[in-house]
Parts: sequence; structure tokens; C-alpha cells
Amino acid sequence: MAHTLLVTGGAGFIGSAVVREMLSASAWRVVNVDKLTYSGNPASLADVADNPRYNFIQADIADAAAMRAAFEIFEPDAVMHLAAESHVDRSIDSPAAFLETNVHGTFVLLEEARRYWKTLTASDSPKARDFRFHHISTDEVFGDLSGGESFFTEKTPYAPSSPYSASKAASDHLVRAWQRTYGLPTLVTNCSNNYGPRQFPEKLIPLTILNALAGRELPVYGDGGQIRDWLHVEDHVRALLLVLARGRVGETYAVGGHCEKKNIDVVRAICELLEEMAPQKPTGVSRYADLIRFVRDRPGHDSRYAIDASKIATELGWRPRESFATGLRKTVRWYLDNETWWRAVLDGSYRCERLGTRV
Repeated sequence: MAHTLLVTGGAGFIGSAVVREMLSASAWRVVNVDKLTYSGNPASLADVADNPRYNFIQADIADAAAMRAAFEIFEPDAVMHLAAESHVDRSIDSPAAFLETNVHGTFVLLEEARRYWKTLTASDSPKARDFRFHHISTDEVFGDLSGGESFFTEKTPYAPSSPYSASKAASDHLVRAWQRTYGLPTLVTNCSNNYGPRQFPEKLIPLTILNALAGRELPVYGDGGQIRDWLHVEDHVRALLLVLARGRVGETYAVGGHCEKKNIDVVRAICELLEEMAPQKPTGVSRYADLIRFVRDRPGHDSRYAIDASKIATELGWRPRESFATGLRKTVRWYLDNETWWRAVLDGSYRCERLGTRV
């Protein structure tokens, strides 16, 4: 019988990439649980919607009855937990939703996973030994790097700066506690900034692309000197599947792109690519870079993130395949070629406006 992976948040940016890759690269059945909030997009799964090994459940991970039913009906061999509120600016404006989904939702999911796993162990099912609960987190839980600090590692103390990162830090602690106290076989990964196709346009790279194509200003927080370690989503997905298959229970793996860039340099690189790939500019725009505007920084803005991914490289043989130059070019090309996808997103409640200013 085919194995089954339960993915939470599988209609989101990273989650949909996991679903697509799992269905194309394995014989596993995939069950996608997604509430379909503003950033969940069924169009990102159009290529697999009719796959007989794909099942979709529209449900909130904080709904214990719905989660229990998902476990009982589909009897998964593993859980990959990606469902989360994830945008720092939104967390500044509306932190309650982040606590509800990222903390309470993770708690509910852990409890239902534990209940299910206990039934496997009680019945001496072969599934019990191999069951895994893989929790996907972020490098933002570590705060920021400054002074003589070099990189985040799996041992870096937590020091979250925003409601978003604090809620993710709390969920990480819950997962580790459920492993240590109850023996639930868990795995945790902390990744750096993802980018690539199908990312909701509130994030820096797609927001810059779409604003530029519309001739709108390109807002850059502060002086744009904040540094991020960029990781192409497909490289991240390969890492996640490796950890799920071969990671050691109870361990944490940091996943980074080995690609540090200042935010202003990312925006300028996008402008340069658009000069080449979309030379027909909006009326009144002579150069895309002329649209750059430095705006008031967001509260608590971390200065630098960078990950030491040597553990996952040494133990599992993972390394990123995309350079930032190749990955960014592919990303810009995708948005240029898939206007229908992003037009549908922008027809909703989001209009590329700035968030996170209610302080």
C-alpha cells in the first residue's frame, strides 16, 4: 500500500511546492489540509488537482475534530506541518491571528498526531516505528545577527523580534516538548528567506516585480541595508523531503541558501532583470530603478539573517542547486509568464499596499 503524507498549508507558497514535488517524485499519496486564508491559493495546485493520489481538505489546523478525522480517515505515515501565518508586517498589525494559527494550531495538530501515533503503537502497527511529524520553521526565531556573530546554527539561542517570529518560536518549543515528554517522533527545520514562483506578493521579491510592472513605487525599508540569506523554494523542498526521509528523530536542521544579499541589492537586481526581460515599461517610467523609494523602517526590523547549513550538508548531503542569479532570473520569468495567476491574487483583498504601520 502506498505511503501517505499529510501536509498542512499545502496551498501556500512552500506547501504547494512540497505537494507538487512529492506527487511527481514519489509514489506517495498526499493529503493537503489548508484553511485557504488569503495566501492559500488552489491555483498553485492546478497541475495536480486531478491526480488520483492527491486529496484536499479545507480545514483549520486549530479545529481538533477536523484534524482527528483527517488522521483517522487517511492514516498518514508522516506529517509535514507548514500551515502558518508568516508575514512579519501582518503580525505587527494583527498579532492575534499569528498566535491562534502558529501556536494554538500547532498545539492542536501535535495533540491529534500524538493521539493517532499512540493508536499505532498500541496496535503494534509497523507504521508506528516510521511515523514522523516534521515541523517547518524559520530562521527569524533566532532574532538577528550583529557585531562579530557569523551564522545561525541549530544551537543558536532563540531571540525573536516580531509577533510572527515569536509565534513561530513558541511552536518550535511545543514540537520539541512533545518529542521529549511524549516521545512523538518529531523533526524540525529552520529555513532562511524563500523565493520563487507562486509566492504571495506581499513578500519582497514578488512585490517588487509586480509593483515595477505596474509602474508603482518600489518601497525599501530604511536604507535597504538589511541582509537576508536567500533560498530558492525548490532547493528548500528538496531539503525538506531529505529530512523527512533520513533525518534523525528529535533533531533540528538549519536550511539556508548560502546567499546573503542586502534588500536594496535584491530590488536593484530585479530592476535590472526587468530592463532586459520586460523592456516595454509603464507610461512615464524611463528606468525601473527610478521607482525605488526609501520608506520608514518597520518596527523591530532585524538587520541580518544568515544560516550555517553544514549539518544538513554533512548528514544528508544537501546543498542548494540554484545560485541567486539563476533563481531570481527564473522567478522573474515565471511572474512575467503567469499573469493570470497573480492577477487573480490581486483581484482579492490584497492590493500591494504597505502593512505593518499600526504602531
